[in-house]
Amino acid sequence: MKKFLTAILFVPLLAFGAGAELHLDRAPDKATDKAALQNGAKIFVNYCLNCHSASYMRYNRLSEIGLSDAQIKDNLLFTAEKVGEPMMIAMKRDDAKVWFGAAPPDLTVIARARASAFGSGADWLYTYLRTFYRDESRPTGWNNVVYENVGMPHALWELQGDQIMGEDHKLKLVKPGKLKPQEYDAMVGDLVAYLTYMGEPVAEFRKQLGVIVLIFLAVIFVFAYALKREYWKDIH
Repeated sequence: MKKFLTAILFVPLLAFGAGAELHLDRAPDKATDKAALQNGAKIFVNYCLNCHSASYMRYNRLSEIGLSDAQIKDNLLFTAEKVGEPMMIAMKRDDAKVWFGAAPPDLTVIARARASAFGSGADWLYTYLRTFYRDESRPTGWNNVVYENVGMPHALWELQGDQIMGEDHKLKLVKPGKLKPQEYDAMVGDLVAYLTYMGEPVAEFRKQLGVIVLIFLAVIFVFAYALKREYWKDIH
């Protein structure tokens, strides 16, 4: 009976290990690059916010990446009237289900949600947004290497161009877009950096505070140990 229970516990692990390995490209680290984050916010508003909301992210938080209220109002405030409002869309979820078959997910914490054993959420998004290819068998005419049979069309196709899946199972660019491949990859890196930032705007502050706390504890330990030796020296 004990052996049977042990086997049952390991079945999910064996099934997971037997699955096809998912290769993810490493996303560039732009967490502290305010210019990249600002560009990512612009791309998000222009290309993603038409269908996907970010209901847990308010426009005024963009001031933390170096944008003034005036810059936000003049360049990014397309779906709201005040900078204190969240990044919502006008499309209703019920209408989205009818039009697309499913409501587009909220993207506020998408980077955290896509983190897995294969890599970080940023790596997943970076690979996903660069591996769309033409597939006439799909309703939208698009498929994706990372997300097979994806329901989302390639919103950035004009910038990247058209890719097809070759017989060698590798993507080939057959129709260039407005951006060169290197420029498109850099732009996607900016967008992914912003999507990651939205998931935890205080992530960099948290990391910096953690380092400060560890240094403080290390200093306190030295004084505490010295005090302990002084206190117990006559006893030992």
